[in-house]
Amino acid sequence: MKKVRLGIVGLGAQGGAYAEFIKEGRVNNMEVGAICDVDPEKKAVAEEKYPDVPFYDNYIEMMESGNVDAIVTCVPHYLHPEMGIEALKRDIHALVEKPAGVYTKQVKELNKFAATKPEVTFGIMFNQRTNELYQKVKEIIDNGEIGEIRRTNWIITTWWRPQGYYDQSAWRATWEGEGGGVLVNQAPHQLDLLQWIAGMPKKVYSNVKYGYQRDIAVEDEVTAMFDYGNGATGVFITATHDVMGTDRFEILGDNGKIVVDDSKTVTIKRLKKPESEMSATMSMQDVMEIFMGKGPGEMYDEEVIEFESVWGAQHTAVMENFAANVLDGTPLLAPGSDGINGVALANAIHLSSWLGKEVELPLDEDLYLAELNKKIKEEKSE
Repeated sequence: MKKVRLGIVGLGAQGGAYAEFIKEGRVNNMEVGAICDVDPEKKAVAEEKYPDVPFYDNYIEMMESGNVDAIVTCVPHYLHPEMGIEALKRDIHALVEKPAGVYTKQVKELNKFAATKPEVTFGIMFNQRTNELYQKVKEIIDNGEIGEIRRTNWIITTWWRPQGYYDQSAWRATWEGEGGGVLVNQAPHQLDLLQWIAGMPKKVYSNVKYGYQRDIAVEDEVTAMFDYGNGATGVFITATHDVMGTDRFEILGDNGKIVVDDSKTVTIKRLKKPESEMSATMSMQDVMEIFMGKGPGEMYDEEVIEFESVWGAQHTAVMENFAANVLDGTPLLAPGSDGINGVALANAIHLSSWLGKEVELPLDEDLYLAELNKKIKEEKSE
């Protein structure tokens, strides 16, 4: 196999973008093997843009046609685990879109089945993991350069979506169709990066607003507090109604601090002495000098790194890495099994707000599913 023949399931915005990336030659070791969509109108689109690519209205038929080696699931979230399992069952490599699923119970089934097929590639589209900026932040944390983490703060409200976005199709922003709002649609990348870089919290407490500034059933405003179990805490804020938007991620450690602004600039402050040592040894005169704005350069070294981001480059990097794993065993940047962590965080944030109390991780999966089904039932009766 010289190139991986990718079957694109769902020719919407995302599937269409992937097809274009491949057509433009931006993914070295991949070609479009087939396209599948249940919408008859998409057939005409596919025939016009990709006349030599077979089109199917049934993804099982596509996988059994012999035209594809792998699939990518550009379909509603609930279908990701099911399609992933059906692909792996047929020894078809699976690249699952984020989130891996709506609730951990279904994602666990996918991971369990994937573990029985180690020879088949199973990846997830966590394109931000290919972002050099976040790779650098993870490297600094993993190397212990700022010591043990004390606190994480991420405010990510650059997900502005107008009402028209939600009105595009009936499944959007519904419990039955999408399984949630900003937590399952826009913010899975940040939830993944947060746990990838800082680890999973032990407890979650949240305040979530449903249909706060938009006429939707699901969440458009989230504030969550994390307890990492070792004294460290975190705050995660996201929303889809802030047209001006903020993207700022801070990690405070014993020996320094990392601040990421707009996912473009990283400021790393490395203390010359651990904060605990400064607290124990500094005289009040030294402290007064700091309060008066003197001597920060004597306390820490500062490094600022700017990163350029090309639209689509991170997605194509995941696809290229996925294909390389299929072709020659190159390690995956985003193994599919990692998808469960972000889903668990989103589930915990939802569950905490529904119950009005702190919830522990791993969460009670049956309780979450029961509460989710209540939401779906309420939605149907309205």
